[in-house]
Amino acid sequence: MKPHLNKGVVALLATVLGTGLGLAPMAVPTAQAADAVTINLINFNDLHGRIQTDKTVQFAGTIEEARAAYGDANSLLLSAGDNIGASLFASATQGDQPTIDVLNALELQASAVGNHEFDKGWADLRDRVIDGGTNAAWDYLGANVYKAGTTTPVLPEYATYTIDGVTVGVIGVDTQETPSLVSPAGISGLTFGDPVAAVNRVADQLTDGNAANGEAQVIVAEYHEGTTLSDPPATLQDAVDAGGAFANIVADTSPKVDVIFNGHTHTSYAWSAPVTGGGTRAVVQAASYSDKVGQVVLSVDPATGDVLDHTETLLTRSTTAPADLIAAYPRVSAVNDIVTDALAYAAVVGDKAIGRVTDDITTAFSEGSYVKGEYTGGKRDDRSKESTLGNLVANALLKSLKSTDRGGAQIGVVNPGGLRAELYYAKSGAETKNGVVTYAEANSVLPFVNNLWTTTLTGAQLKAVLEEQWQPASAQRPYLQLGLSDNVRYTFDASAAKGDHITGIWVNGKRVTDDQSFRIGSFSFLLAGGDNFGTFAEGTDTQDSGLVDYEAWIAYLTKQSPVHPDFAKHAVEVQAESTAVVGQEFPISVSGLDLTSLGSPANTTLKVKVGGRTVANHIPVTDGAADFSVTLPNRGAVVITAKPSGTKVTVPVTIEKAAVTPFGLNESRTVQKGKRVTFRVQTAALGAGMWVTGKVKVYIGTR
Repeated sequence: MKPHLNKGVVALLATVLGTGLGLAPMAVPTAQAADAVTINLINFNDLHGRIQTDKTVQFAGTIEEARAAYGDANSLLLSAGDNIGASLFASATQGDQPTIDVLNALELQASAVGNHEFDKGWADLRDRVIDGGTNAAWDYLGANVYKAGTTTPVLPEYATYTIDGVTVGVIGVDTQETPSLVSPAGISGLTFGDPVAAVNRVADQLTDGNAANGEAQVIVAEYHEGTTLSDPPATLQDAVDAGGAFANIVADTSPKVDVIFNGHTHTSYAWSAPVTGGGTRAVVQAASYSDKVGQVVLSVDPATGDVLDHTETLLTRSTTAPADLIAAYPRVSAVNDIVTDALAYAAVVGDKAIGRVTDDITTAFSEGSYVKGEYTGGKRDDRSKESTLGNLVANALLKSLKSTDRGGAQIGVVNPGGLRAELYYAKSGAETKNGVVTYAEANSVLPFVNNLWTTTLTGAQLKAVLEEQWQPASAQRPYLQLGLSDNVRYTFDASAAKGDHITGIWVNGKRVTDDQSFRIGSFSFLLAGGDNFGTFAEGTDTQDSGLVDYEAWIAYLTKQSPVHPDFAKHAVEVQAESTAVVGQEFPISVSGLDLTSLGSPANTTLKVKVGGRTVANHIPVTDGAADFSVTLPNRGAVVITAKPSGTKVTVPVTIEKAAVTPFGLNESRTVQKGKRVTFRVQTAALGAGMWVTGKVKVYIGTR
């Protein structure tokens, strides 16, 4: 085992990092041995093609400032992956070439591959992005990406660099979830193995004394994987206790590894984590989208390769004026030229207006609030919640794929991770009016360039797909809310056992049965089983429509303009008995009635109809939920309407007839044969809106 930092020093560092007192402007190591070598590791993750005015230059400036503190010769610039893919329009419109050029200009030295590197398939990554090192000039590493059916990596597993006589080995691995996150067709010849096992295997190789298979004194692991928790408020222990891939990384990564960088989960932390056998090492993730840069500074004994000291810091993106950074750093100047050209090109393509919106149409937001009855504030991309944007895109897919020649779709479905930007009402950029949607803005919503497919699912399979929203235990997000076209509604019980959450589905107003069939329209990524929705891959008669997502989306926005947000929810939690009896009180609990997309109204009241007859009105709603009872006058459908959103909920209940109670009047009358006699029977109902049914029999004698 390699010695690591003294525990006493680590305890102090961990305490400082855990207090949330703010980010240090630069990592500065503590006392070092007189002849120790300083190694300055600068790392970012999940850049996702953020080519934008000022921020890209300031991101580059942050890197250059961090380099300058210790000098180029003692610094390595690294990445934990997802450099490209899910990118802003200025990068996406040129296949992320501007981002590749920026990273070349910054002299990125090594990067793990992330799942988004495979968005356009392995062939595109290999032959265009990397192109034998003639395009992306850095070392793209993937020690756990194997040729299918083998243990032969298709990418370099590691790269080594020498800093002041010390050899640094960098190992890169991708998330093992990649097959569920990209189109399976694009990676059909690959398998993605256990990332920790791959790191440990290569770490053993780099320390086995055999120069022929590579040797390193200091080892850095670049994991495109991490925890969904950020510090603050979470601690390292919180993240480990949450389990999953991150807990395995912290606990099981070989002690031979000196530094761990993470990515994929877009969270931020700089922790000093205990190592099996004693000591600690840095575990760092630097948010996403160039917002932060991670820095780990090592003090290394050059004779032994032992890490004597380490400090780990998160650097916020520089706020220095771009002009000053450009003047101070040649690499930043080169980055600025690339960004300027990319933005100019994108402006020509992207500034064209293609439609209008009447209000914000967004993903679900979190950490906001309802102000004057409307949701406002917070941050975007809550993938566990339904959204106005998700449902709108699902409508666009249905409309685009409805014709027979496009696949005959009857339902549109959208995965929330596919929605990467909002449609805002307020004008921006070169727009002169509110409500304008440009080509660039529309494209940013769906940047993945998926083909649009259709497939056939049974009613039972449709239910299984909705059940798969509750993700496997190994997934980073426990729940993913699908967007659905307006003709689909369903109810669920979140407290039910796995596989029994969905209590009812309605398509075009009719309840779905297991043996029905439906044509589903969606992205090739999702219908191939992406995001752990494996049931989609079991569909039959799967067809490629020949349409690409952004083309169909832009055409839809243009034709349907102006587009309005629809605040009616499609999925509502209902707690109620599955059977009821006419005439009885029927308790119902509903929750999750409110959307959290920007501008969504907070519902205030409910109206309940049974068989088309209103039985309750103005039932109060609090925080999107209500508990109430109604008397069932008949066996019709129980339909709840929430106001002001217009959300409609059909309660999944079978209503049975009331029990028949025959009785006799014990009344007799003498009548004359052949004469007409009038009888009158009077009944009493059980309650308001009720009536008595039955038969009246008259006997003559005993007949």
